[in-house]
Amino acid sequence: MHTSDSQRIAQLTADGLWGTDTLHSLLAAQVAQRPDALAIADQPNKTELTGSSCARLSYAELDLASDALAAQLLAQGMGVGSRMMVQLPNISELVVCFFAASKLGAVISPLPVQYGAHEIKTLAAMLEPELFVGCSNFRGADLSANARGALPGLPVLCIDTDLQCLADAITADAAAELAKHRTALCDDANRIVTICWTSGTTGTPKGVPRSHNMWLATARTTAEAAQYQPGERLLNPFPLVNMAAIGGFLYGATELGCTLVLHHPFEPTLYLKQIQDERINFTIAPPAVLNQLTAKPELWNAFDFSALRAIGSGSAPLSPAMIAKMENDYGKPVINFYGSNEGIALFSTPATATTPELRAAFFPRFGVANMPWDSYVQRAVRSKVIDPESGETIEQTGRAGELCFAGATVFDGYLGTSNDGVFTTDGYFRTGDLVEICGDPPHYYQIVGRCKDIINRGGMKISPTELDTLLEGYPGLVEAAVCSYPDETLGEKICACIVVEPNTPAPDLTAICSYLLERGVAKFKLPERLEMLDALPRNPMGKVVRAELQVIVRNALQKVL
Repeated sequence: MHTSDSQRIAQLTADGLWGTDTLHSLLAAQVAQRPDALAIADQPNKTELTGSSCARLSYAELDLASDALAAQLLAQGMGVGSRMMVQLPNISELVVCFFAASKLGAVISPLPVQYGAHEIKTLAAMLEPELFVGCSNFRGADLSANARGALPGLPVLCIDTDLQCLADAITADAAAELAKHRTALCDDANRIVTICWTSGTTGTPKGVPRSHNMWLATARTTAEAAQYQPGERLLNPFPLVNMAAIGGFLYGATELGCTLVLHHPFEPTLYLKQIQDERINFTIAPPAVLNQLTAKPELWNAFDFSALRAIGSGSAPLSPAMIAKMENDYGKPVINFYGSNEGIALFSTPATATTPELRAAFFPRFGVANMPWDSYVQRAVRSKVIDPESGETIEQTGRAGELCFAGATVFDGYLGTSNDGVFTTDGYFRTGDLVEICGDPPHYYQIVGRCKDIINRGGMKISPTELDTLLEGYPGLVEAAVCSYPDETLGEKICACIVVEPNTPAPDLTAICSYLLERGVAKFKLPERLEMLDALPRNPMGKVVRAELQVIVRNALQKVL
């Protein structure tokens, strides 16, 4: 599967931004250079989470394990362009799946473990997978059985029973078949290797096809921001389903021969202990964790973070005071990241945003002419701001407009759907994020909002319209809609706003959530607040005005406080 046209490939290749490396060719290079170096380390609570034993794989062992899995998948009929859905937590088996798919020329579509039957059915209808890979136990949930119920007729393989991807050896016959397949396969860095999922700018789940070259460009921006060094030890706490983990850690670690230590789901105490015990050099943490570490020096002093060189964060505005304390008192530089599955790649570092105030909320205008940044990302991407309605380019400070992004990191378009309006006429991806040009001189962007109604709950993008539609079927409701409200830890949470029929008992929040769960909605999408109204605010066209709902909910919260 390819999405990039020949002109784009030729231009980016000529510019030195795209090349010939694939995920498995990067692995082969590390096997040649450092076969015995530690490549992947499971989290210490893996057995508690999944019932499977912890693994620590060298680069040679990772190569062998992915060969074994690739051979087994090949025997199942998977090959070049075959699509497989994978729903696993961050465990070594998931990493092996990525390398096995790369070796086959197949497409891997990783799903968050929070997704239930409703989300799996919806995404499978768009992806049309040939195989589903899950596990029999994740915190007591059988993800493989859940997939079998959601996708009757689709082969579903259980990683811990049907597939022995961490086998010590591959049979001679299986190795011969894999070698035959690999000989016939022309490795292509522009072949699509992943289809991840995002709400995009509309709220409808969309598949984001990305090639090896796109991922490598993203990885190199992260490696530049975090100043990765060959052989370092990196701790990845974010699920390997999106840009932060795949681009920020998987590809970058493999290219530079780093050790990738896994963690998931996020558990603060264990995460901090892993930084200490694994002698981690770089990781990314949610803002709330960094806020807690700086508010409680005794917590910081309870661990040995001497190996930690720097730490990243993002997904919500950072606290300048937190950055100042991390750097001045603890001696650990903080990097503020902003990105997306589609290929946004911005970051603020001590070099590009020298003060905590700048770095907390401002991002360099990478890819704009005459900026003072001499860096890979400045050459690899292009960015601009436009009026969301007219498309006029905005160059003055203080005027909000839509951030648009192009370059080596950016995808070509969503899977199997119209991409009308997704890109500008000159090829920039319309991010849906509102920014202002800031600074004196004006070298920075500040994110000020979103063009659309997407709810961002702790980095998970949620479509309010999807929940609106489901709630409209709740018995006894005249109207229903959801909106976001601020949360210090997650950034945003969800409030359900309902209008009840006259003389009808009003449901409580538990009943609303139970109704949604019965329809297969993932738990992370459930409302955490309920407001009962006389009527929903609507515009002259009858559309719910979600901004007004947010004001109503925030006013109600203030009264409670």
